[in-house]
Amino acid sequence: MDRFNAMRVFTRIVELGGFARAADSLHMPRASVTILIKQLEAHLGVQLLQRTTRQVSTTPDGKAYYLRCVSLLADLDDAEAAFSSTGAEPKGLLRVDLPVSLGRMVVIPALPEFTRRYPQVRLEIGMSDRPVDLIREGVDCVLRAGAALDEALVARPLGSLTQVTCASREYLQQHGTPLQLEDLAHHQVIEYFSASTSKRYGLEFVGEGGAPDHGLACSISVNSADGYVAACEAGFGLIQVPRYHIAGQLRSGTLVEVLRRHRPPPLALTALYPPHRQLSRRVRVFVDWLVELCDHPDIRDRLVS
Repeated sequence: MDRFNAMRVFTRIVELGGFARAADSLHMPRASVTILIKQLEAHLGVQLLQRTTRQVSTTPDGKAYYLRCVSLLADLDDAEAAFSSTGAEPKGLLRVDLPVSLGRMVVIPALPEFTRRYPQVRLEIGMSDRPVDLIREGVDCVLRAGAALDEALVARPLGSLTQVTCASREYLQQHGTPLQLEDLAHHQVIEYFSASTSKRYGLEFVGEGGAPDHGLACSISVNSADGYVAACEAGFGLIQVPRYHIAGQLRSGTLVEVLRRHRPPPLALTALYPPHRQLSRRVRVFVDWLVELCDHPDIRDRLVS
């Protein structure tokens, strides 16, 4: 049994959700795929796949083995590409995780240009606002706003995001508009919290005046960026958010910027990937493309103005 071939067949079954589809995509007889998986399970001494008449799913062991296979096969492809020719076209599966709003509003609309340049790279895009364990989850690269906390990862700076403090028009009509930091004592704030660490984020300011030295009343806490903005639109209180995320609401007047003299700190925008992915052409060209994207005048103006 060719173990690397067995790994490729196994990962294709998991990704396509069935033996028949995997066999067709690999141009293999379906019986050969079935035999190969039986040999692989016998070699490992564990069941990797649960088979029913309608679907195929991984067992707990199968899920763990799948993630290891993805990493090993990516390393093998990278090693072969590095020594075959310096001009080899990047190819294969690239798993990327993006913040929901950045992915939806900035990165994904621009992705057709990347796929035109690198048609042999197959993208799998995850979108979440939670910290991602790149090694355990088999992710090649993540884009994150804020401090890069994992020093074990390689960080590529992409720029920064301008933040604003804002509230809904209806909220300000009811509670008044804060003009100084001291006015915040009479207002409600919406907290953003991390579901994984439970850390909570209220309002923060830089420059003269600093951060409020009194506790601010919190009306509601939310753990997603879109939910955070939705709570603000519903009139629960003040938030701080990257300007690009609410540019439409600011233009329409649904949300109103306040405390313009007291700016929130900008959010660093960073691409992160594991050290063993530094030589991956897929990761390298994708991160280079992200740098180019964020440096484009139209995108840069949206993110930092």
